Amino acid sequence: MKTLAKKSRFHSMEPVLTKVLAEAEHDHDELENMFKLMGWENLPVDLKIEIKEDVKSHIDELNGFYSTCDPFVQRRRESVDFWVRSYQDGICTLDTAVKALRIRS
Repeated sequence: MKTLAKKSRFHSMEPVLTKVLAEAEHDHDELENMFKLMGWENLPVDLKIEIKEDVKSHIDELNGFYSTCDPFVQRRRESVDFWVRSYQDGICTLDTAVKALRIRS
């Protein structure tokens, strides 16, 4: 009886899970495309994870969802660009770039 209840509960969640998975795949593809456009497609996953929110917000701004002239946002973008280029040019290690870009709460 319990297994039947579990199966029906899972079966009713299937469309929701399918939708969530499709949205996640779309977001991932869009993010990877932006990394490619910026020349950052070959960055290690660790570094991509640290800057994914920055890249997402950049995509949103380019799509016209909002505009910001906040100096803190500008400095963060400059910092992301600096550390990514430093890593790509071999000036710093992956660990150094990730630690420098990690946002502390």
